[in-house]
Amino acid sequence: MDKMPKWADVVLIPLISLILATILSALVILAIGEDPIEAVNLMVTGALGSTYGWGYTLYYATNFIFTGLAVAVAFHARLFNIGGEGQAMLGGLGVAIVCLSVQWPHWTIALLAASAAAMVFGAAWAAIPAYLQAKRGSHIVITTIMFNFIAAALLNYMLVNIMRPQGSQDPATARFPEAAHLPTFQSMFSTAENVMFRGAPANVTFFIALLACVVVWALIWRTRLGYEIRAYGKTETGAVYAGISPVRITIIAMLISGALAGLMAINNVMGEAERLVLNSTEGAGFIGIAVALMGRSHPFGVLLAALLFGFLYQGGAELALWTSIPRELIVVIQALVILFTGALDNMVRMPLEKLFLGMRQGAK
Repeated sequence: MDKMPKWADVVLIPLISLILATILSALVILAIGEDPIEAVNLMVTGALGSTYGWGYTLYYATNFIFTGLAVAVAFHARLFNIGGEGQAMLGGLGVAIVCLSVQWPHWTIALLAASAAAMVFGAAWAAIPAYLQAKRGSHIVITTIMFNFIAAALLNYMLVNIMRPQGSQDPATARFPEAAHLPTFQSMFSTAENVMFRGAPANVTFFIALLACVVVWALIWRTRLGYEIRAYGKTETGAVYAGISPVRITIIAMLISGALAGLMAINNVMGEAERLVLNSTEGAGFIGIAVALMGRSHPFGVLLAALLFGFLYQGGAELALWTSIPRELIVVIQALVILFTGALDNMVRMPLEKLFLGMRQGAK
């Protein structure tokens, strides 16, 4: 029998962890001489108080959905994929090659081709660490961290020496052709009388991210492969006894994880920048780890956690603009959320387990 209800594990523990992180963040804001209530009000207004704020919040959340799903799939196979950053970089390279190599007749066709390229490049970058883990016993954490740095160096070389337009000093590709530009929320939802999401980078990729949540849910909980991934993640010995190949599951789970991380490039490379630039990922691959942890590796939880971190990113930008609170404080808040939802999870879990156990025994 479980020590506490499933809803408490999925909802209550992350909620309490978030409240504790918020209280500590408020104390930090007080320590630097600012009003935490005013800070929260500014964050809420800046991130959720207008369609412009929502546009940025959803743009950031889209990135975090893809990287969160990538980490979550690997988690289910008991693999810690810290290489989402590098896999997203390589996904961006695939998007840029596809968008610049062909004269696309319409953005829908360009989107399909670019999505396929992003997934292939991201999966390919995850394949080598997966093989080293499955066949050679190299720890996936070490190899994926190393591949992040290799990806950054490779991307720098490609942009500076190969893909940079002649005469340009900017380490970036040429701008993608008009037919490869994705519809933004502004163009999709505005009318002649009412312009919405003015200038915000949110685009049609958000709906692809929602679709990815559904697909990952169906894969993990409604397919034989998903069952094998979860079984292997629970107990390798039992999975092997049931005829599940550890090598096969390790490689397949990492390929799916890398493909999901690569898909992030559709949003930030094709949808926002409309060209490939250095540091286009902006740390989203690492934020995906926190998103997966807080979302309990469930696609719906990942979606909610991604929205939270999108709110923190946009709200933090507003704080830095309108107050003397440094932008780095948001990194502190993110770190506190990660700390409580990850490293200090048992600090919240164990008292709750005792509480529910006592309530169950009292009911008897």
